[in-house]
Amino acid sequence: MEERVGGELARWSELRLPVRGDGRKIKPATSEFSIPLPFPNLSTGSSLPFLQSVLDAVEDDTASSTETRASIERFRERAHEMLMRDYFVENPKFGPVWFGERFRMSQRLFLKIVADIEQRFVYFQQRIDRSGRKSLAAIQKCTSAVEQLGTGNPQDNFDDYLCMAARTSCESLDHFCSAVIELYRDEYLRRPISHDVARLYEAHERRHKIPGMLGSLDCTHFVWRNCPKGLKGQYKRGDHPYPTVTLEAVASQDLWIWHAFFGLPGSLNDINVLMQSTLYMRERNSTAPDSSFTVNDRCYKRGYYHTDGIYFRWATHVKAMPYPTETNDKKFKKVQESARKDVEQAFGVLKGKWGILNRPMRAMTVDKITNIVHACIILHNMIIKDDGRAISPVRIVDRGVQVVYNHDAVDEIEDEEVHHRLRYDLTEYVGRQNLSHLDDPTAQPTPIADLFI
Repeated sequence: MEERVGGELARWSELRLPVRGDGRKIKPATSEFSIPLPFPNLSTGSSLPFLQSVLDAVEDDTASSTETRASIERFRERAHEMLMRDYFVENPKFGPVWFGERFRMSQRLFLKIVADIEQRFVYFQQRIDRSGRKSLAAIQKCTSAVEQLGTGNPQDNFDDYLCMAARTSCESLDHFCSAVIELYRDEYLRRPISHDVARLYEAHERRHKIPGMLGSLDCTHFVWRNCPKGLKGQYKRGDHPYPTVTLEAVASQDLWIWHAFFGLPGSLNDINVLMQSTLYMRERNSTAPDSSFTVNDRCYKRGYYHTDGIYFRWATHVKAMPYPTETNDKKFKKVQESARKDVEQAFGVLKGKWGILNRPMRAMTVDKITNIVHACIILHNMIIKDDGRAISPVRIVDRGVQVVYNHDAVDEIEDEEVHHRLRYDLTEYVGRQNLSHLDDPTAQPTPIADLFI
């Protein structure tokens, strides 16, 4: 066999030699001509024995080099007992102060959330596996999720205390955020209704001495650590060194967030976000509550939001004069900037309380980041209500109205003439008020807790 293959290669190589003009073939300069070694003959004339030998080698367990993953024994029952002994028994090891610092809320509120979630969602209900062991309790999964939201640490950081694998911790966080949004979104992420508008007007007029204020409007950014390389150009801009995702929010004096629009790329500025936002969706659909008010003996159809200088001069936006010269203008500038800081303070409290928002996001998709942000905002509002600091803690649902598109709503909102007239009337109104607390640090306005006593 080898002689036959060698002879065939030699004849083939002679045929491939170049030919001179006289018809003779040109041989190489050296006599060494390397011929590749022939393949060994593994076949005996039939392919069935060869295939059978290969199949036997694959099915042979002793010849396999793969190893199974090591199994880690986690004593979740012991971890559950330790968790209950540390925080949830009658005389716990760590008292209410420690609980509030680590869980970011009171024990009463946390247990209420755990009970509601366990009753509604099967994932958090404790079951028994085939070996007779109980699964992780709902309080363990919720504790893991709250710790991840509060600290922003990786999922495997709580394995030593809660005896929970990183994959289980990640699943618990996803299910917890989805459960919080589904259970409490209608109440704690609602837009102001008629009762809320009346309470906001009253509280803001007592605190800031200006009528018709619904809240403060602004945007903030959250860093996306695991942004795909193909999307970095879309989610990154010059003043941010990393890819970010934008949140547009409206906050009142008590730091309650009444509007949250999240998910747009960080390369967009506040105006681009506003043009895609759902902030004025109810006005366009004729479902917004009546928010008319009177200032300086002039009636206005809609309430307004305090904004910074980048926003449009719309009828529902109030901006301070950039370079005031008159006394009343200077006083109104101080009042407007003081009121506009409410949303900035709300962003600071939100990111300070929930460390996962203040650190680069590890989620791989914008949808998961959106669930995390909305869950943190809902928990933020729940804590405000639980502490008794909410301006409008009770939800009173308005009567349903038919959705009819209002063709005049956009023109009325974007009316620049109304914007200038409103700012002039507010300036005249503020000029007649006694605002000594703006110049005297010792004379502070009425606290939120005393506004409705």
